[in-house]
Amino acid sequence: MIAEPINVTQTREWKKLKQDYEDLQKQGISLKKWFKEDPDRVNKLSFDVADFHIDLSKNLVTDQIIQDLVALAKAMHVEGRRAQMFSGVHLNTTEDRAVLHTALRRPVSDEGELIVDGQDVVKDVHEVLDRMYAFANDVRLGKWQGVTGKKITDVVSIGIGGSDLGPVMVYEALKPYANAGIAVHYISNIDPNDAAEKLKGLDPETTLVIIVSKTFTTLETMTNAREVRTWLLKGLKAQGYTGSDADATKHHFVAVSTNLKAVADFGIDPNNAFGFWSWVGGRYSVDSAVGLSLIIAFGPKIFEDFLDGFHTMDTYFVNTPIEENAVMLMGLINVWYNNFFGAESHAILPYNQYLHRFPAYLQQLTMESNGKSTRWDGTPVTTKTGEIFWGEAGTNGQHAFYQLIHQGTHLIPADFIAFVNTKNPTKDGDQDIHELFLGNFLAQTKALAFGKTADEVRREGTAEWMVPARCFAGNRPTTSIFGTDLTPKTLGELIALYEHIVFVEGSIWGIDSFDQWGVELGKQLAKQITPAFHDDKALAEQDASTQALIRFYRAHRH
Repeated sequence: MIAEPINVTQTREWKKLKQDYEDLQKQGISLKKWFKEDPDRVNKLSFDVADFHIDLSKNLVTDQIIQDLVALAKAMHVEGRRAQMFSGVHLNTTEDRAVLHTALRRPVSDEGELIVDGQDVVKDVHEVLDRMYAFANDVRLGKWQGVTGKKITDVVSIGIGGSDLGPVMVYEALKPYANAGIAVHYISNIDPNDAAEKLKGLDPETTLVIIVSKTFTTLETMTNAREVRTWLLKGLKAQGYTGSDADATKHHFVAVSTNLKAVADFGIDPNNAFGFWSWVGGRYSVDSAVGLSLIIAFGPKIFEDFLDGFHTMDTYFVNTPIEENAVMLMGLINVWYNNFFGAESHAILPYNQYLHRFPAYLQQLTMESNGKSTRWDGTPVTTKTGEIFWGEAGTNGQHAFYQLIHQGTHLIPADFIAFVNTKNPTKDGDQDIHELFLGNFLAQTKALAFGKTADEVRREGTAEWMVPARCFAGNRPTTSIFGTDLTPKTLGELIALYEHIVFVEGSIWGIDSFDQWGVELGKQLAKQITPAFHDDKALAEQDASTQALIRFYRAHRH
């Protein structure tokens, strides 16, 4: 039974943090001063977590504020809720489900069985993993072939939301590890342009299609699946195939789903369906069967390393006391900015081009999880919740939106992510380009923290009237997450880091971070509206604005 959420704003600890914030405003915030007065600040606020070095020292916190944030987490029973999540308690209250994405990466030998709702979930997970590994190896080695006997060279994965964002991000992040000569193409958008562009140049005879939909009823996914099936069957026939459509479908389509009847109705052999469980939310599912395309691209060993990274971070998070736990502290500091400073957005800035889809991945993870206005018992929230996550890779962002972060009127906390080593070391003359790149990573966090004073600008000979425009206030908070190498293991660690940050924030706010009812209404209305493009009776049932837009469509459709 889940206890009623505590009204966090009525706790002594919340009121103490409110006083901390007011005191800061009176005294003035100066990271430059704090660093000067406390030579040990960096050591106290730096943490070695798994394969990462995490530096929190450039955040707008003092020793007292950290102490008070830890006290708040204890008052809100975050540790107990953490234990409940790992043990399979039904924390997803609106759907009455356990929240067990951590079981997806738990080794069989780790602490024995985990029985939830009468099922040994770790055993279940590894049975599916073993089946996926065997299938992926068959595809990689050419034992699984297309209906005309040719080796698979391309995989098309069809999904949306968590069934797409995670696999796409990981595929892009780990491209240097693709070693089977098999390219993966991801289709998600119901816009026909997405499928058209992704299928260009592919050979139906050597293409395998994975349909990723737990229910096998997702509108976008199943619409795209039928479109791709039509493309593949037409293409095979154009190339001289004379066999049956049913045989071709069985050779070229597999499913990630638990709805075996719908899978069979589509024409896929249910033996080629790989399932996952109700306790896995879509945005937490990349390390489940949803990652089948990744196992084909990279192989089982790489995927095992990926899972090991998740588990390494899980172990750190669950076993480390709050006051020493960098993951806990990152979540608590986000609450500090959101609820006391009024910061509404959070920038994710990976200084690694392979992570260019990571900000988009985190948008779903964080905003779908914590974009809630009711608590887990159905009562209204008592604070602002959620953060608007956004970002861009590397120096690209510096030439786009960093201006606003440095000199704008919004406070935007930012996480900078970088790696000591690169897969592609290159020099420009004597200059190591990766070091030049990392120089930018370090320079940005330094500039945001410490700024540039008017006197410093004047000493450069700047005309007085231009001095204000060239000043940087500083005191713009950043967290530096520095790894050694971007590998399958460290990527798993990085994803799990943010999964647990989301959990900490949701626990403080008293919300269910694991449902997503906000996506449902639009889906329902889309089904009601679509007939109105051609049906006057359906059109008449719409609001005036929707009617006008549909009339515009009718008037201009070629």
